[in-house]
Amino acid sequence: MQQKVLILDFGSQYTQLIARRVRELNIFCEIFPYNSKNFKIEDYKAIILSGSPFSVRAEDAPHPDLSKIKGKLPLLGVCFGAQFMAHNFGGKVAASNTREYGRANLSYVNSNDLFFEGVNEGSQVWMSHSDTIVELPAHSELIASTHDVKNAAFKLTNEVSYGIQFHPEVYHSKDGLKILENFLVKIAGVAQTWTPDSFVETTVKNLKEKLGNDKVVLGLSGGVDSTVAATLLSKAIGSNLYCIFVNNGLLRKNEFENVLDQYKHMGLNVKGVDASARFLKELAGESDPEGKRKIIGRVFIEVFDDEAHLIQDVKWLGQGTIYPDVIESVSATGGPSATIKSHHNVGGLPDFMKLKIIEPLKMLFKDEVRTVGRSMGIDDELLGRHPFPGPGLGIRILGDITAEKVRMLQEVDAIFIQGLKDEGLYDGVWQAGAMLLPVNSVGVMGDERTYEKAVVLRAVESTDGMTADWVNLPYEFLQKTSNKIINGVKGVNRVVYDISSKPPATIEWE
Repeated sequence: MQQKVLILDFGSQYTQLIARRVRELNIFCEIFPYNSKNFKIEDYKAIILSGSPFSVRAEDAPHPDLSKIKGKLPLLGVCFGAQFMAHNFGGKVAASNTREYGRANLSYVNSNDLFFEGVNEGSQVWMSHSDTIVELPAHSELIASTHDVKNAAFKLTNEVSYGIQFHPEVYHSKDGLKILENFLVKIAGVAQTWTPDSFVETTVKNLKEKLGNDKVVLGLSGGVDSTVAATLLSKAIGSNLYCIFVNNGLLRKNEFENVLDQYKHMGLNVKGVDASARFLKELAGESDPEGKRKIIGRVFIEVFDDEAHLIQDVKWLGQGTIYPDVIESVSATGGPSATIKSHHNVGGLPDFMKLKIIEPLKMLFKDEVRTVGRSMGIDDELLGRHPFPGPGLGIRILGDITAEKVRMLQEVDAIFIQGLKDEGLYDGVWQAGAMLLPVNSVGVMGDERTYEKAVVLRAVESTDGMTADWVNLPYEFLQKTSNKIINGVKGVNRVVYDISSKPPATIEWE
């Protein structure tokens, strides 16, 4: 059985990063709110307490019950987690004289303790707290300090419990991964058996047991998540998986044909449904962004439902839901937030379909999905695709949508994306695309006045899409791309580049 680590979340912005670092050590871990009832302590080999925006001294501070953990399982408190341990087990936490935030260096390290094996004095760590531990609990030992934070790390004697006031999970803590490895592997003895190959093997086995001879229908989007989910399901149930790829008329140039061809070579049971005319008819005259989204979502459900009903005795709906979509988080008031999944690969299908849900990727982060896909031999071109919004070009055409506007934007987008690939810039960009503006501008071509459309190019760098910054593309590339678009796409006479970050702007324009 896979050995697991439990991360109890107190609302830190870094909680998911702890999980990612643990997984980098080939150790499987799960995140739950500190007050969740949805896990069993006995299923885990070690426990990590996250940081938090709360103060342990506040009346409304989170207060987990650690009676089944402390002294019984290896325990690591990070930042708030460490302060909670100190505050509740005999030590003292007080407001720091100065906010302890940013880079710091370890001025003292107990190198005899396995926790800091291979970590030297001077090692850079990252602090982020306004409280500080001023007194350690009785029966504890100081094992690290910085110049400003005396009690930077400690351990409780006679049990496997450690506390650190810095964040080992962030990039700026140079030996952070080593410290986590020391605690989890050398001290807690957690087996490093979490690998893409082991995930595939275990998942396929579980899918076979769960699904048996049942039929599954899955909506493919051409993106990474749905493709990897489909490949896993195909390995488990073969031809009992029915994939549907809907052309809503708002895909990139030739994407419907190209993606279907890719899937054909992967051995997937895929049916392509060209519903572009139906979508464009329903969208005619609608210019409100939210109105367009609702129409696209509704028509997709109708088309998908029609196609699913053509398959006899389907019992399951497969989805490419990934871990960030399902993680329960701690709300601003300290309570568990509701799990809301609004980004289903198939547009959020309604209850009336009466299908059970199967989500083979729901425990993976995005980068892990790509790694798993690579281990199954999925083409790097498909795995490396930029995210593309569900409504497609429908939210990149500002204003109403017509077939001519779609054609125009497809041509512009194709030139931009292919240019990024040709110049070796594509993989350094998280997401790129073009927007068609609802305005005309005056231009001149061959001594003649033109009055045509303006388009916006957008390229951003990000890790998860929650925040993003614009990519500083070379001027020479932008110049060449602009010329190609204006000379090659009838109806466009002006190209601009979006240099807005998120926030305050969003990645998409609608």
